[in-house]
Amino acid sequence: MALPSRPTRIPAPARARQAARVDPDGNGRSDSVSRTYQELRGLIISGQLPPGARIAERGVADRLGLSRTPVRSALHRLQQEGFIASYGRGPDQRLVISPLTQDDGREIMLIVGHLEGLAARLAAGLPRQRRQRVVTRLRGLNRALAAEARKRVLVTRIFDLDEAFHATYVEAVVSPRLLTLHRAIKPQVERYSRLYISAMVEELTTSVREHEAILRAIAGGDPALAQHAVETNWRNAAGRLARVIAQLGERGSWHARTAEHSNHRADRARRRVVSR
Repeated sequence: MALPSRPTRIPAPARARQAARVDPDGNGRSDSVSRTYQELRGLIISGQLPPGARIAERGVADRLGLSRTPVRSALHRLQQEGFIASYGRGPDQRLVISPLTQDDGREIMLIVGHLEGLAARLAAGLPRQRRQRVVTRLRGLNRALAAEARKRVLVTRIFDLDEAFHATYVEAVVSPRLLTLHRAIKPQVERYSRLYISAMVEELTTSVREHEAILRAIAGGDPALAQHAVETNWRNAAGRLARVIAQLGERGSWHARTAEHSNHRADRARRRVVSR
């Protein structure tokens, strides 16, 4: 399989078309950057822009009907956050949707585990009544997750319940900085979850038991135990994901390596021309 000669085609959602009508020439640049960023980020997370696919500034600008300046800024932000990777330099630089790999998946999950561990620690220290409301919701979500684990049918339902469980104790904490960091990194885990979750359903009952440990620690008002329970859950999840990726393979890494190899060849060709 060869790297496609053209960048991946970008869907044009209604919001993007509306943005093009409102701001076709880059006026109100910050708004255009935000819209472009949100559109592309959503497409990457959902998998509509698949791992390893090439993405070009000009193609995105043409597709969304925007000038290249806000598109360049949006792509730069996505690259900083790890959603996009670059290979090569200058005119030979190629941007691709970041591959899904074992090492990257483990790193992201451990980072999220530390952030959510801190959130759980703070949640366990909330006043009793507030903490009890959090625990009641956690218990209901985990029971629903256990029921879905027995059915093993609706994978999207399992994904949504698991996301809601973790979001409950994170969003219970009034910490803007923690929430900002979490919302920036957690969607990268979602990329892995959406692609590999169907292969991880077999171990869902283990995750449910780990969730029970989390909610018991929060219910008991034990900050240290709550943090430990969350970090253990995510560390184990990283191990489960690594085993699944080992079986099913990484996504997009072949294309990324091909792009990198192509750039190396271009560099060597230029050096030969210059040395003549």
